[in-house]
Amino acid sequence: MTENPTQRRNQKTTVLLDTALGQLRGYEQDGLHSFHAVPYAQAPLGQLRFAAPLPAEAWDGVRDAQQPGPIAPQLPSRLSLAMGDFDLPQDEDCLTLTIRTPAADGKRRPVVVWFHGGGYISGAGALPWYDGSRLASEGDLVFVSVNYRIGALGYLYAPGISPGNLGLLDQRLALEWVRDHIANFGGNPAQITLMGQSAGSHSIALLLAQSGAARVPAQRAIMQSAPLGLKLYEPEQATVIAEVFIKALGIDPGHAQARARICQVSTRAILDAQAATFRFVIAQAKPGDPVALPFIPTADGVILPRSPEMAAAMQKAAARLDVLIGSTREEANVFYYRLPAVQALTEAPIPPAEIIRLSARRPGASAAQLLMDFAGEQLFLGPTLDWAMQAVEDGRRVHLYQFDWPSPNHELAAGHCLELPFVFGTRTAFADAPMMAGADMSQVDALSAMMRASWIGFIRNGNPNHAGIPPWPLFDAAHRATMRFDVVSGTVGDLAGNAWQAS
Repeated sequence: MTENPTQRRNQKTTVLLDTALGQLRGYEQDGLHSFHAVPYAQAPLGQLRFAAPLPAEAWDGVRDAQQPGPIAPQLPSRLSLAMGDFDLPQDEDCLTLTIRTPAADGKRRPVVVWFHGGGYISGAGALPWYDGSRLASEGDLVFVSVNYRIGALGYLYAPGISPGNLGLLDQRLALEWVRDHIANFGGNPAQITLMGQSAGSHSIALLLAQSGAARVPAQRAIMQSAPLGLKLYEPEQATVIAEVFIKALGIDPGHAQARARICQVSTRAILDAQAATFRFVIAQAKPGDPVALPFIPTADGVILPRSPEMAAAMQKAAARLDVLIGSTREEANVFYYRLPAVQALTEAPIPPAEIIRLSARRPGASAAQLLMDFAGEQLFLGPTLDWAMQAVEDGRRVHLYQFDWPSPNHELAAGHCLELPFVFGTRTAFADAPMMAGADMSQVDALSAMMRASWIGFIRNGNPNHAGIPPWPLFDAAHRATMRFDVVSGTVGDLAGNAWQAS
């Protein structure tokens, strides 16, 4: 019987790797070594629920790392209308890494650490959407994706029960694990790039701004669609939300045994109470508010600076790493386009001067689209430009981009998350995503190859330029050079226009 070359290419071979914590059983396939569900922290179960993460302990024998582990417990994503959905095992024992490397050898390759998005309430680093195999193999680099706690389990702020910001502490511990152990996987701990999208990108900013923490072990950052305009909860706001959540569990927040009881309830009860809290927050929000989220980071004054100091901390954060940063053109469309109340608007509920300005930019736009443009600018596009300006002012190297390729779904346009299948080269994983339905795949593949090469170049040497892309100069305050990714890509001057003024 003749061997099928395709079968030979897809064949998996077991790989055993010695680490300081124990031996791992991964696999080699198509020239890439993969290790799944590698623990960087102890399982946050029992009394470790709603507690700061503890470093992973050593294990005896060989730990199987050939199969993906569970993802963080979560409710269905509100972005499934654009991205599609997923159905993977969930468990609170989820603080693990997925590691892809060309070889677990002594070569010191550049390392990239991926933080997924999802509004701090959904997503996982282990999703097929974020498979870093192509980036790792094409760039000869080590790709690490992180699962971290989300929702109430990651961001409940209730003094005496949960300190809040636990997802950020998970991410910090994951970075320390990478620094200490990635050399076993063929990576260079002195050449780490942070990479994230949406809440994951926002997390990078917060990690850099963290109170009293040692310097983040990284040299560069890739920040995709960071909602840098997001205002963190004040402790007083977060405490009100926590009371709603705890009462939804049938527990008195003031009871002496409240923490012990909340550590005993089922994961299902946690998610049900989270859903009830979501409804409470939405009921309190202004109609169409895209940031009506129950569990986000809190400016607690311990893990993160209090609000009066947070702005200065974020300015200092922008000065710490060279950055490739950008957004999509219509970031906010995905949050609004299916909301009947928004689509029924006859006049956008934004300042009259903004209606005039945005109408001039998009002649004939509906009131709903003007609201979406305004929201996207306030939450994403404008603060991204502010970050770039601050970084340049402090001497950092900055490359700015905007993703303009439009979804075949004209309502979504170039919306939030649309760049992801292009950056990762994972369009097959997004086969059921409404935002990709009907796309010209030859067009997708060409743009994806261009973007992957740029991301790899930045990870490897801080320069996203390559032979397959028009020149992408450094961003500066005078010219604001911006790479525009579209069917025809190229650099333009000041794509954001001069309308956005830093606050």
